[in-house]
Amino acid sequence: MTTREVEHEITISAPAAAVYRLLAEVPNWPRIFPPTIHVDREESEGNQERIRIWATANGEPKTWTSRRTLDPGALRITFRQEVPAPPVAAMGGTWIVEPLDEGTCRVRLAHDYRALGDDPHDLLWIERAVDKNSTGELAALKENVEQAHAAETQELTFSFTDTVTIDGSAKDAFDFVNEAGLWPERLPHVARVRFTEDTPGLQELEMDTRAQDGSTHTTKSYRVVLGHHRIAYKQVTLPALMTLHTGVWTFQESDEAGTTASSQHTVTLNTANIARVLGPEATVADARAYVHGALSTNSLATLGHAKDYAQRNR
Repeated sequence: MTTREVEHEITISAPAAAVYRLLAEVPNWPRIFPPTIHVDREESEGNQERIRIWATANGEPKTWTSRRTLDPGALRITFRQEVPAPPVAAMGGTWIVEPLDEGTCRVRLAHDYRALGDDPHDLLWIERAVDKNSTGELAALKENVEQAHAAETQELTFSFTDTVTIDGSAKDAFDFVNEAGLWPERLPHVARVRFTEDTPGLQELEMDTRAQDGSTHTTKSYRVVLGHHRIAYKQVTLPALMTLHTGVWTFQESDEAGTTASSQHTVTLNTANIARVLGPEATVADARAYVHGALSTNSLATLGHAKDYAQRNR
């Protein structure tokens, strides 16, 4: 079978060790890399780990597991997909971080891959996906690392969690959020939904949401269903005030407190649109408060209806 090899690189204005740390910590990836929806670390022992990745390739959501070997001394991370997603037969590679001086480094991303049945069409599809994702990942890595080293941007990314307590089963509350295709019938603030789940547990959700001022906003998310207790998501079509929105719905049952249902959000503000959306005098703090309020209003509304549903079904 034909094995193709390709390498992409970029120069980043940040110390090599800082860049390596960001690559090593996979829970950060949905925030850093546009194609990455969610990552779970399934096993970890010494410098070896097994991770499961959900990401888009050429605009299609895919999932696969990879083994990684971390070498912090050499600033290298090698990876090999265990269960590749068709049409990939085999995929692996290496992240290499090379110091250029104290505050600058070069990051090289090498891949090798094979297509199922050596199909020329599939080889071209993989080539395009690798090129698009590698170019996008390296550009996003550069942008995010360099931003993190500029102190004034620290307040642009923030996280918060909304929680309700339910006198009912976690499974019923989970079902309410999982069955997003039914939200227009169940949630007053949802006007329209397009919901698909071609791969079990990997969902695509596009919806029109009504704001308190009567305006309607269209958003698109990919969602990853993890058992019957967690749904992680990443918005890929975003409102004007955000450049990033990821989140996790969590449902936990305990003997004492009943069920706890939570909606966690991580957001990065889009400063370029603050004046247009909120007026010329608006500050970053104003935008942060506005976005926090809008997202909390919607997630608490959804959690409230999930609570009613679970308590009715008790």
